[in-house]
Amino acid sequence: MKFSNISPKIILAILAILSISSCVSRKEIAYFQGLDNIESQVTESKNGLEIKPNDLLTISVSAYNMEAAQPFNLPVIGVAAGNESGLRVGGTPQLQPYLVDSDGNIEFPQLGTVEVAGMNRQQLASKLKTAISEYVKDPIVNVRIVNFQVSVLGEVNRPGTFSVQDEYLSLPKALGLAGDMSIYGQRDNVLVVREENGIKTHAYLDLTDAAIMNSPYYYLKQNDVIYVEPNGAQRQSASYNRNAGIYISIASVLISLIVLISK
Repeated sequence: MKFSNISPKIILAILAILSISSCVSRKEIAYFQGLDNIESQVTESKNGLEIKPNDLLTISVSAYNMEAAQPFNLPVIGVAAGNESGLRVGGTPQLQPYLVDSDGNIEFPQLGTVEVAGMNRQQLASKLKTAISEYVKDPIVNVRIVNFQVSVLGEVNRPGTFSVQDEYLSLPKALGLAGDMSIYGQRDNVLVVREENGIKTHAYLDLTDAAIMNSPYYYLKQNDVIYVEPNGAQRQSASYNRNAGIYISIASVLISLIVLISK
């Protein structure tokens, strides 16, 4: 059968079938479907991040009488900078961090050993404020966790490890830091790996379902790892011969020549 004898209607029908089969439904790619049905159930974690061993904390103490508050602060350090004569201290001064030891304690000026593990920032600030109030009138205590990092891997546009200032980091926000999923990311099976007290746990989350907001893995914790698996089309394409595009181009030219010759 000659290609020239193929009816234009048949060609149009084939193209229509191909276009329909290549369409991706909203159900496969849209996030948070069914949000209206669970909106009243969504609650935000009120506790914030828990301080753990090996965390790094910055703690600043201030008061109306700053001279009285000064002994409760670590010395402020400068940033080391290089020049022709060697290193010098300069730049923006930074607070020295406290390292939480394996027992969950820090060594705090004037107060000595302070147990901090298991508390959130507000709880620790309140504890320190109570203790410091015996020496300083109306102290103000600010606590920050400075090693809050998450890693986002797989089918995202900018994979990597990200340091976070905000203690409330949701899974969608972490994906946003990584440039969101690529079109090849599997949205209904996102893996979150977490380590707590030396024990690794994990969960697979469906971003197309709004019920994800009720998951304990929706808000991330220190050092969580998010992995976006490639979808079926991307996995299949990985098995293709890297020269497949060249072969298809050659085949297209040959078919075009056959059609011209057969006319």
